[in-house]
Amino acid sequence: MRLTLVVNPAATGVAGLRAVVSDALGAEHEVVVAETAARGDATGLAARAAAAGADVVVSLGGDGTANEVANGLVGTGTALAALPGGSTNVFARTIGFPNRTEQATEVLLAALARGSRSRVGLGAVGNRRFLFHAGIGFDARVIEMVERHSWAKHRVGPLAFAGAGLATWLGTADHPSFTVHAGDEAIDGRFAIVQNSDPYTYLGPRPLTVAPEAGLGRPLAVAVFGDLGAATLVPAICSALAGGRRLRELPGVVVRDGLDRLTVDAAAAIGHQVDGDFLGETSRIQISHDPECLDLVMP
Repeated sequence: MRLTLVVNPAATGVAGLRAVVSDALGAEHEVVVAETAARGDATGLAARAAAAGADVVVSLGGDGTANEVANGLVGTGTALAALPGGSTNVFARTIGFPNRTEQATEVLLAALARGSRSRVGLGAVGNRRFLFHAGIGFDARVIEMVERHSWAKHRVGPLAFAGAGLATWLGTADHPSFTVHAGDEAIDGRFAIVQNSDPYTYLGPRPLTVAPEAGLGRPLAVAVFGDLGAATLVPAICSALAGGRRLRELPGVVVRDGLDRLTVDAAAAIGHQVDGDFLGETSRIQISHDPECLDLVMP
């Protein structure tokens, strides 16, 4: 089988693993290794690999690398295999890979031998697809802060997100509100999560489940938080840690699923992110579901 291994050498945990992974894959398959040098490189590398006839493009990095590779493979017959190599590795863990790269590589080799792949749908913010979620407002600010202090993510891993989350929450007074148009509803909020799969993220080994109805074979789900006060967020976090089923019952939170598209409008520009990559600020965000657009290697 022809594989292209796309490596993000800057990702947390990848240093020293490139040779281990390429040697393991190369023992059974034809492997070409391509390293990224800047943000966005993985998309072009993946697209070129698909055009050259690669059967699978393996991403070795964090969720941002997997996202970029997926965007380069949409609409092709070349499959994505997402190996964990970042600080959180939400997507690789979501679909069942172990969170240790060496173990995940063994699982990947077994999946390749079985021919285990599925055609899955993705979410899209404009033309940028996302594998597991898009965030509007609060968590986009958190991502922006972590990206501005990337040294902290490399040094303390998930604690960098916890610190950025607390700092962002303490400054919530200046967070703009917006309206999510989902179907026939107009839902006002200050933080929204649009999910293409479940969970939203992980807190160490624990998944945070916001919309348990979300899945790669289904349309999108959205959770809209009307405010960012402790009375809303603390019960929401407790619910997410317990499986997310009670989130719909909480005052100040609206959860909807089965959505093919939604639009976010705001009077002032709001931040947004996909799969942990900050995309900037805008006053209008159009989000859609792109069904069965990507082949995915499943463990």
